[in-house]
Amino acid sequence: MTINEKKQLVRGELQKNGGVLRFAPCWVARNFMQPGRRLKLDPRDYYAYGGAKGGIDERWFASTTPADNAEYTIENEGLSFAVIKTPGGVEQVLFKEIVDLMGQDIIGEEQMNAYGRWMMFSKFFDNMGPIAHHVHLKNEHAANVDMLGKPEGYYFPPQQNNVYNNFPHTYFGLNPGVTKDDVIRCLKAWADRGDNNILDLSRAYRLEIGTGWDVPPGVLHAPGSVLTYEPQRASDVSIFFQSQVEGRHNDRATLVKDVPGDRHYDYEYLFSILDWDLNVDPGFKENRFIRPLPAGDEETMNEQGYSEQWVVYGSSHFCAKELTVFPGRSVTITDAQAYGLIMMQGYGALNNVKIETPVMIRFGDLTSDEFFVTEAAAKRGVRITNNSDYDNIVMLKHFGPDNPDSRHLVKSR
Repeated sequence: MTINEKKQLVRGELQKNGGVLRFAPCWVARNFMQPGRRLKLDPRDYYAYGGAKGGIDERWFASTTPADNAEYTIENEGLSFAVIKTPGGVEQVLFKEIVDLMGQDIIGEEQMNAYGRWMMFSKFFDNMGPIAHHVHLKNEHAANVDMLGKPEGYYFPPQQNNVYNNFPHTYFGLNPGVTKDDVIRCLKAWADRGDNNILDLSRAYRLEIGTGWDVPPGVLHAPGSVLTYEPQRASDVSIFFQSQVEGRHNDRATLVKDVPGDRHYDYEYLFSILDWDLNVDPGFKENRFIRPLPAGDEETMNEQGYSEQWVVYGSSHFCAKELTVFPGRSVTITDAQAYGLIMMQGYGALNNVKIETPVMIRFGDLTSDEFFVTEAAAKRGVRITNNSDYDNIVMLKHFGPDNPDSRHLVKSR
């Protein structure tokens, strides 16, 4: 298909759907984790990529960012595809290619002029147990490996957390009083014993369904086993500081995955990756824990047939809302920016597009639960109709940087 044919195909779909694109499910496997089995993927398909690559424990949304699984990375892993019905069947077009070709029509002139790309994605990560204590790089360190720094946010949606799995706690940062020497001692002990005991320097917080956290780059964190909705900057950059998780050893390569080759044993450099003040902040929970906040006047929203709340906020790089439309109601919702969305509950219509929440998905099958709303459509307003007499429609909406609607919620750091 030529470039002009692709543009014509996408424009026709946007016109038909009132500025809405449908996406195919985007599955990502990690060979260092055990799937938590709450992604609605058919139980037979969690190892669809093969045992060596590992189990599928993530689903990515509105992504133009490739997943980085080192030697296990496969073609287009982590990249979203728009699904467009044609007279001859179905065509799938890379969302990244759509933004590259016609970004002003998709994410808007301001985003394209400022960044030249879609600068965020979101995902579910879903694990049976905890993830290693790790850190996402700040801009200055990410630039050394031609990557972007990565802040991220968490929200724990009730609809997909019917079970908590093995460790519903997350370690964040380091205890006040921990020293630089303490951290470097753990990193140097990587090869000396099975566990370098980095978690002895940190503290765990019990995870609460329906809440979340703001996690800036440079902050150590060992996520727990609650399925997490995670908006983040458009980067898959991280390094592990923990040598062993639940008796499984992490190769030292995970410590230096996104570190220049001549710095692999430079412990001063490895330590400098941390934002020290944030890690040892005695008020870490008070400053980083997130409870949902209403996105408008609650009484007015309820009278109109819906409720909307901010569930991820604090960063200027992304934010997210949870929208609930009550049974049998139709509402028109406006937003200041383009956004991706994932259905959590219910069924109905989004403009002229059917929306539904699947119970189970076979690997490779298409769904009607993930969409992208262009900036023009978001500003104009999308019409959401709940066709159920009893069940709410619930969706999560992820936005890119500098959202005017959430500026009052951005933290300075």
